[in-house]
Amino acid sequence: MAATEAAKSTVEQFTTATNVAFKEGVEKSLAAMNEMNVHSKKNLEAMVASATASAKGAEALGAQAMAFSKALFDTQVSAAKSLAGAKSVQEVVELQTTFAKSALETYMAEFAKMSETVSASVKESMKPINERVTATVEKFQAVR
Repeated sequence: MAATEAAKSTVEQFTTATNVAFKEGVEKSLAAMNEMNVHSKKNLEAMVASATASAKGAEALGAQAMAFSKALFDTQVSAAKSLAGAKSVQEVVELQTTFAKSALETYMAEFAKMSETVSASVKESMKPINERVTATVEKFQAVR
């Protein structure tokens, strides 16, 4: 009888310990899955924010290019009118030289402006992704 009671007690202790260990394991697994879901959601949100920033940058660059094209067209029409009204070959050469110099300066200034827009757009679109990478690295370092 004492041996039966001891065996029964041992089985009950083993069963209780197994149930507690199983419950703790399930709880840890669920917590880890929940944390992964939160992490994945934040990653998706970062990707959406990055795509949105990139689209805004492309839109700004497109508007800038359109405005430059219109201004360039107006300048070319004006230059053509000036050339048509020139009274001598010397005046045509001077007008053409002035126009070419002005066009090059305008182009270089616009190129610099567009480069700044692209750079700002890339920086803005990468910001959410960089934040997620930093968060992930910090998480891994905390685990180590």
